[in-house]
Amino acid sequence: MTPLTQLTYAAEQKSAEVTDWAARIGWLVGLALFVALVYWLMREGWKWRGTLQGDLPELLQAPDEPGPVRLTLSGRYHGSTTAGQWLDRIVAHGLGTRSRVELTLTDAGLDVVRPGAADFFVPLKALREARLDKGIAGKVLTEGGLLVVTWEHGDRLLDSGFRSDHAAEHNEWVETLNQMINKDSNKTEGAR
Repeated sequence: MTPLTQLTYAAEQKSAEVTDWAARIGWLVGLALFVALVYWLMREGWKWRGTLQGDLPELLQAPDEPGPVRLTLSGRYHGSTTAGQWLDRIVAHGLGTRSRVELTLTDAGLDVVRPGAADFFVPLKALREARLDKGIAGKVLTEGGLLVVTWEHGDRLLDSGFRSDHAAEHNEWVETLNQMINKDSNKTEGAR
């Protein structure tokens, strides 16, 4: 090999690039700050929504003597929304918190027991409708996979979504709830 060939050969060889750790760490810190900012903005939005819904009255608690149990259901509570607006989540008083649920239907109304979240009671006179649906704020299922109960709280109509551990129970709940609602509304109209 001539000295000129050796020089050309040496100029073509490169060593492996050295990792620029300062740049990598900078990108990781920037990404972490961005994720923290997005989380903080989501949290502030949730709190702001709760403030806007501050006119919603406190949730009712179950009476001491609710009457005989008609149906029970064990499953998940997926949240409450403004009736007819399945994406307008209600977060005031913990109604936006997903949780396990134990539903009990009695002659007095619907008792919603949620471990780790606020329990509430919907009196029979506040119930408006029960139906099967496919979604509610942040949860979409197959057609008819969600039991949605429409009820009045204060001056608002709300939809609350429930999913039983045994989806076959949904139809019985819809039929029983709607029969009770119709029977109660007939009594109210007859009393006028």
